[in-house]
Amino acid sequence: MKHTDADYTTRPVDRAGRKSTLSMFMIMLGFTFFSASMWVGQQLAAGLDWTGFVWALILGGLILAAYTGTLGYIGAESGLTLDMLASKSFGTKGSYLPSAMISFTQIGWFGVGLAMFAIPVAKELMGLDVTPDSMPWQGYLLVAIAGILMTASAYFGIKSLTIISYIAVPAVAILGTVAMILAIKRGDAGLVEQFAKGTKDLGVIAGAGLVVGSFVSGGTATPNFTRFAKSGKVGLIVTIIAFFVGNSLMFLFGAVSSIYAGGNDIFEVMLNLNLFYAAVLVLGLNIWTTNDNALYTGGLGLSNIFKADKKKMVLLSGIIGTVAAVWLYWNFCDWLNVLNCTLPPVGIILILSYFTHRKAYLDGSLQDKTVNWWAILGVVLGAVVANLVHWGFPAINGMAVAAVCYLLGTLASKN
Repeated sequence: MKHTDADYTTRPVDRAGRKSTLSMFMIMLGFTFFSASMWVGQQLAAGLDWTGFVWALILGGLILAAYTGTLGYIGAESGLTLDMLASKSFGTKGSYLPSAMISFTQIGWFGVGLAMFAIPVAKELMGLDVTPDSMPWQGYLLVAIAGILMTASAYFGIKSLTIISYIAVPAVAILGTVAMILAIKRGDAGLVEQFAKGTKDLGVIAGAGLVVGSFVSGGTATPNFTRFAKSGKVGLIVTIIAFFVGNSLMFLFGAVSSIYAGGNDIFEVMLNLNLFYAAVLVLGLNIWTTNDNALYTGGLGLSNIFKADKKKMVLLSGIIGTVAAVWLYWNFCDWLNVLNCTLPPVGIILILSYFTHRKAYLDGSLQDKTVNWWAILGVVLGAVVANLVHWGFPAINGMAVAAVCYLLGTLASKN
């Protein structure tokens, strides 16, 4: 019988399902092009001078690229989704925990993204007065329309994600860069001088921590996309480049927007440059790519838990994210803190399990467990430590604890 599941929901991606390197690069760039990262760029610009900003991007980018790149390699070499990898490392039923966590967070990101598009457009296009306490019905209508459109494209899976990425990535990169250059030219000081203004009270390490925290949770879902790459090497390289280029652009857009226009993102800069329609286009496409990837990931996770059709789970995820969108938008900081504490420990356990049983993963001989309690314990303890210990990088603290717990437990089980 001919295989018709183009998204390979329940089995590894075979050679026929692999995509070109360019397609993978576009998909991964689209994944990292997210307007919320511009908010982090604004924080970095407020607390660091130009040199500190660059070093924070480099240090945080290296850590983030190492983490996501490794997961990208694993996904591409094995052809497995995050949830299938979790079934092998956490157990068939133990995988419900990471699947629930990734679904919960990615559906949340989807909702945040919807409101990040609808609320600014409602303010500028309709002149609506939107506050954390109230929003006119027209604003909710925009959220609903955006939710329907983005859910519809995610419904069709990896093919749709690829098409949207080919459209959105060049448009966002070109228009955003042009707007940023125009903003700098209209300013009364150069980039370095403008960065030097204000109170600079953020250290490079703390800045790098913001860079890591901005996408370390979403980056845990990297295998869901790189499994379509031609090889592990391609998955690794594409992921590293995409996270460096994509994230750095978003931080730069946010930083320049803040120091030259006083806004949160490139949308406001483009409005100040009288580029309204281009601003709406860039904002919409920017959010659309990441939102579709988030919804796709949420659908895969729920499909693993409920053993239901992925497309139906994508629809369910879209409905939940759309309904909760406005609330998530106004509670974004709290949401981000939850994300940073939960998913990195999952990622490190997937990595350790894979490289300690690599041959068995690849030849399919790995014996399935029902629940790997050491992996579960590692995630729980890692999340607690990441939340409570404020020294260093919370994500790395959580991963370190999870790794030690998992490795010690595995060793004890063998003995």
